[in-house]
Amino acid sequence: MVAEQRLCKKMTDTTTDVAVIGGGASGMAAGLFSAKSGASTLILEKNDKLGRKMYITGKGRCNLTNDATLDEFLREVPRNPKFLYSALALLSPQDTMRLVTQNGCPVKTERGRRVFPVSDKASDVTKAWHRALDDAGCGVRLNACVQAVLPVEQGYLLTSSVGRVYAKALVIATGGLSYPSTGSTGDGDHFAEALGVPLQPRSPVLVPMLTSDPWTGQLQGLSLKNVRLNAVRGQKTLFSELGEMLFTHDGISGPLVLELSCHLDASPLDAVETFIDLKPGLTHDQLRERLDRDIRENGRRQLRTILDALLPGRLSELMAGLSGLSPTLQASQLTKQQREALTNLLKHFRLHLSGTHPLAEAIVTRGGVDTKALLPATMAVRSRPSLFFCGEMIDVDAHTGGYNLQIAFATGALAGQSAAAFALNIPDRRS
Repeated sequence: MVAEQRLCKKMTDTTTDVAVIGGGASGMAAGLFSAKSGASTLILEKNDKLGRKMYITGKGRCNLTNDATLDEFLREVPRNPKFLYSALALLSPQDTMRLVTQNGCPVKTERGRRVFPVSDKASDVTKAWHRALDDAGCGVRLNACVQAVLPVEQGYLLTSSVGRVYAKALVIATGGLSYPSTGSTGDGDHFAEALGVPLQPRSPVLVPMLTSDPWTGQLQGLSLKNVRLNAVRGQKTLFSELGEMLFTHDGISGPLVLELSCHLDASPLDAVETFIDLKPGLTHDQLRERLDRDIRENGRRQLRTILDALLPGRLSELMAGLSGLSPTLQASQLTKQQREALTNLLKHFRLHLSGTHPLAEAIVTRGGVDTKALLPATMAVRSRPSLFFCGEMIDVDAHTGGYNLQIAFATGALAGQSAAAFALNIPDRRS
């Protein structure tokens, strides 16, 4: 049985049509679609279980996909979205939902069309993929660390901790560089380089941002809801979205900030003007009228009391200080110019970005195999039609909300199906 194969650590020489290095989301999909296509298939996973990184997605609940249409989905992919058409045509979000449901994991759709298992347990999603792999007859070797990949006549020779594996076609699905404790340690990048496959530089996305503002620590733990976060470089708006964010001891985080990190390219961060509109529901003039009215009606109160009606407490006191005014100043003493300055500050609260948290802490790794080096219809390397990449190995990433896991499943499915089609057409000429 496959379960017994997973526990087997015996050093053996194995021959298979398709070998898949990596048993994460994309690797499992590759193995499944390869085996379903009729190819003998073996997944080599260096961890002691499949889908390890999936256990920490969605705060342990596993946001496995997003119930979006194709056009809606691609709008959430800031990096190389057109590359995904064929993959998503093969395995759409709705296909993924059906697949796991049919394998014992019913799903539910929550805010933002995010899809979770009904049980709220990530383990149920991986169990569903396990069942599908078992039913398809896909072989799995756990604790199988691949050390080297050597191109040989009519295929590849893999040296691993569980023995040598010869495969006619190879799928590399080892992920990126984030959360290295889950096994994402850059093995696939090394294999790609050794095989002459061009890579784009790796960088963190969906990651908290650092700021150089000295007051950030004063707001640590403060969450802002229904604000608009903006990033502008010159005349170009890089990002402008409404939502939630959070101040940390060294910068900013939360859903808006994670999305912002997807839209900042290699340009120096000091060239990007980042600011928060703290009252996006009001125009500048409407906010100024609101402030004037509050001051007329409560002129004897202190400025911080007036601002408390507009902002969370800690932020209101800071805002007064940043405007050069005393929080204890009597509101009626504010000049016309000072009221205008306060209004500008509320609508344009500037942040000075200085960097990101480390790559190891990012939800997703940007970069990897250059999409120009791959055939989008198969995930094969243009110069090596027997070699396939998928998942976070590829330079494609998306916003939060289940999009990145769906990309992993879809590109894995296409890579696996394509690898099987290639392998089954290769005559076995070895002696």
